[in-house]
Amino acid sequence: MANVANKVSWSSKDGEVRPGEQTPLLNGSPSASQSPALPRQPSQPNFFRIDRLTTVNLDDDTAQDQDGNPSTHVSKEVLHNENLLSLKYESLDYDNSENQLFMEEERRISKIGFHVLEIKRWVVCCLIGILTGLIACFIDIVVELLADVKYKVIKQNIDKSIEGGGLSISLVLWASLNAGFVVIGSLMVAFIEPVAAGSGIPQIKCYLNGVKVPHVVRLKTLLVKVIGVISSVVGGLAVGKEGPMIHSGAVIAAGISQGRSSTLKKDFKIFEYFRRDTEKRDFVSAGAAAGVSAAFGAPVGGVLFSLEEGASFWNQMLTWRIFFASMISTFTLNFFLSVYRGKPGDLSSPGLINFGQFQSEAVQYNLYEIPIFICVGAIGGILGALFNRLNYCLTMFRIRYIHRPCLQVIEAVLVGAVTATVSFIMVYAIKTYDCQPIGEDPIKYPLQLFCPDGEYNAMATAFFNTPEKSVRSLFHDSPGSYNPLTLGLFTLSYFFLACWTYGLAVSSGIFIPSLLIGAAWGRLFGIFLSNITPDATWPDPGKYALMGAAAQLGGIVRMTLSLTVIIMEATGNVTYGLPVMVVLMTAKIVGDFCIEGLYDIHIKLQSVPFLGWEPPEKSHALTAREVMSYPVTCFKQLEKVGCVVDILSDTSTNHNGFPVVDENHEPDGDNVGRLCGLILRSQLIVLLKHKVFMERASSNLTQRKLQLKDFRDAYPRFPPIQSIHVSQDERNCTMDLTEFMNPTPYSVPGEASLSRVFRLFRALGLRHLVICDGSNGVIGIVTRKDLARYRLHKGQLEELEMAHT
Repeated sequence: MANVANKVSWSSKDGEVRPGEQTPLLNGSPSASQSPALPRQPSQPNFFRIDRLTTVNLDDDTAQDQDGNPSTHVSKEVLHNENLLSLKYESLDYDNSENQLFMEEERRISKIGFHVLEIKRWVVCCLIGILTGLIACFIDIVVELLADVKYKVIKQNIDKSIEGGGLSISLVLWASLNAGFVVIGSLMVAFIEPVAAGSGIPQIKCYLNGVKVPHVVRLKTLLVKVIGVISSVVGGLAVGKEGPMIHSGAVIAAGISQGRSSTLKKDFKIFEYFRRDTEKRDFVSAGAAAGVSAAFGAPVGGVLFSLEEGASFWNQMLTWRIFFASMISTFTLNFFLSVYRGKPGDLSSPGLINFGQFQSEAVQYNLYEIPIFICVGAIGGILGALFNRLNYCLTMFRIRYIHRPCLQVIEAVLVGAVTATVSFIMVYAIKTYDCQPIGEDPIKYPLQLFCPDGEYNAMATAFFNTPEKSVRSLFHDSPGSYNPLTLGLFTLSYFFLACWTYGLAVSSGIFIPSLLIGAAWGRLFGIFLSNITPDATWPDPGKYALMGAAAQLGGIVRMTLSLTVIIMEATGNVTYGLPVMVVLMTAKIVGDFCIEGLYDIHIKLQSVPFLGWEPPEKSHALTAREVMSYPVTCFKQLEKVGCVVDILSDTSTNHNGFPVVDENHEPDGDNVGRLCGLILRSQLIVLLKHKVFMERASSNLTQRKLQLKDFRDAYPRFPPIQSIHVSQDERNCTMDLTEFMNPTPYSVPGEASLSRVFRLFRALGLRHLVICDGSNGVIGIVTRKDLARYRLHKGQLEELEMAHT
């Protein structure tokens, strides 16, 4: 993810165990000293290799010398091993626990009640769209006002300095204003909410994939995100405000759908039925789509973005609700922007960025241009791969050396000042080389510098403006508006500035910088074609600026379907559908051959147990018995309270799901009991909190029957087990888990292939999958981490190390 500098990783060398740590056996089971002897799994086939699984402690800050004694010297470099899988990430419960309480509630709901719930879902989606549109409108207006003040002050100072001399003062002013805005956003991200860094798209992808990323959908995250992205854009960084809108929409959706705010400790007592991960996931998908729609004015593109990039579950009704939220979002933004600009009802601004209409006959394409579009896509794929590789190396450097919040703020301020300095130098260097006449529709703040009267510096058009306006200028300015040298220098400088900026401790997006880079070299490519075919009208620079923008963005983020539709909607021209699709597919193919997409790289660097769409190749050679975790901690249907408390309090086995077995069945070898159900840690904590003990129920003490509402009231921040007080007498009481466990958990036999287990787990959004033998006896359990740790590397299936963070 963007702010991966917060990741602190220590890795053990092969064959070496750090003091105080235990090395599990191959399949994640405890070491031999901790667990009873169990039969080892069969050896792996020799045509691929499985690396040894080790558990690595990331919380130990004490360095050691060669003899293993503590050392007083602490290295400033933080070691990092990307072949790690973090244990700090938990899974979300996308599979409903169909226990007796759930089934009784569902049976009590009438047909009208189900219709009312469906109406509430539509109401929530409408609210998501409205609030996402309002947030986008607020960001757009504030950025416009602050940027106008900033550029007006700088322009007046530059004009004054040209007359009296001393342009260095203008440079210092520009750099200081940039650094001042950037430091505000960076301080909030680094010290208040680090998860608000970057665009937030990788985090939302992980959330929709079923990974619980801490603080990702908190109200505090939204506030830091909004203020941070305003500061970043106004601070002149090579960022855009469109990407963070996707994260903002997701946070709004998560909050509205729950009818309360855990941050504000305010419960509005509405939408209580939706307080579970399954419902929340669907609304977050709608929020992400609404964010795309508000950013680009592309409601269909928003729906496809949610489908292509994140959603792990989809159906027809969900599609309609998400599309509805997207339409409401773009309409709300459009309406309030029209009111702000004094033209109520003029709905001509559907998104934060509008590429404008391509309607000239000169921009129509011909069949013989398809190979040229393929070349443009290949260039975008290569440049995107180069961007991703450079950013990967830079991110590794940040992880090792810039992991403290104060250092992250200093780096962000430095980048802001350097961006202003580079911009000023580029504008000054082209002071008389590229002067363009001011037309009928001049730019807002044209810099004349040393150009003759009635002309402006063309390089300043690209730098002395917000990135969104620069993109539109490159698309629609008439041929001859830009000099090739200007475009070449701008592309080179902005490419490295954007690469350096992505990953800073600031809220930022990569969409607009990628489009701006691609539009610049695409227009340069169009000028080159015009020069070699001077009599032809087809090589229009604006058309190839659009193709270059699509190729560059596709080469970096590797989006295809949704990005094609977003560009078509943003340009208002279906004619470009085929060329854009060809460009994006070529860019993705070429880019994937070199390196992964930018979002996938940052997800991997965060060691997130992310499950792809398909299982890794050669996974058919492994069975569920070989990848499962064992021995399994189980409960009986009637269990002592003291036993439950001890297991939940054991920090070495922080499990979140426990199979419930038949109490009359005696363990036999690997079989720890016949499977009767599955109960979650969160459910057990609620039972302990409400003292749901058999002795209390049978005594004269009046006790209210526990309902699903009690579990929903505790969701999602269930209290820790340490906050539950259990007396010594209560430890001897008994808990009946029959009513609260899920009696029909998903299970597969131990002989099922890893590929089959992966597809079942991924398609159903499971958190736990019980592995049973022929007599339905529990022999193991598979979780997300058991599947995510297997990946194909250099033609071999390897097993990642596990890391305690």
